[in-house]
Amino acid sequence: MSIERDDTTCNRILDAAGAVFAEHGFDKATVREICRRAGVNLAAVNYHFGDKRRLYGETIQHAHRLAAVQVPMPNWSASTAPAQKLREFIRTMIHRMLVVKQLPWQTRLMMREFAQPTGVCQELAENYIRPHFEILLGILDELIPPETPPHRRFKLGFSIVGQCMFYHLHAPVIEILLPPETLAEYFQPAQLAEHVAGVMLAAFDKEPLFKDALKQESLDRESSEKIPSHISPSPKNSSAKESPASDATPRNQNAQT
Repeated sequence: MSIERDDTTCNRILDAAGAVFAEHGFDKATVREICRRAGVNLAAVNYHFGDKRRLYGETIQHAHRLAAVQVPMPNWSASTAPAQKLREFIRTMIHRMLVVKQLPWQTRLMMREFAQPTGVCQELAENYIRPHFEILLGILDELIPPETPPHRRFKLGFSIVGQCMFYHLHAPVIEILLPPETLAEYFQPAQLAEHVAGVMLAAFDKEPLFKDALKQESLDRESSEKIPSHISPSPKNSSAKESPASDATPRNQNAQT
């Protein structure tokens, strides 16, 4: 007879573990302290999660699930315009960041993991971050020229994520630099999302400039691959030139006289 998993107990353990891991990091956090805060015994942690490392990984994923459940990704139809998809994707990302920020330990825990990776970071990237990044790249493919190389697609995607992360991570600095009335009137989540989307769409709208950048990048790459003739002369030209030694002989002789 199998024993059903007690989700209430699991969630209590995960919430307690999140706070402890966020405060102390993986190495210094103790299962005993997690049990004390969750109000469970050590056997409950071992039964539900096995060991400390697995509990840590489950806690990280738990933080992401909370944001995903509260702010789900939009469902787009085949007729949805790519510009609308980009706006809604960015809006979802910013709202998720704000949801996590409002939770007591989730932001600190995830930032600690990114700053001091334990190996769980790779699982997090593969299971949660990569699928969403692929969605973003798919949207970009509908907006940029088809000849855009993969590395430029990646940079564009990272640029979008980076702008969103700026407002998330640097909110304390922004609150110092700007007056409260400006923040309240112009820096709400929907406004930030529209700003980021507007900047990117404005860049994509300048298609000739974008294509010129791609062309220049290709020319720069071709130029760097060519070896200048003065650095590596061809055999027929090198035989016609006087060797450095022949030039040096008269000068040396003059210097001795």
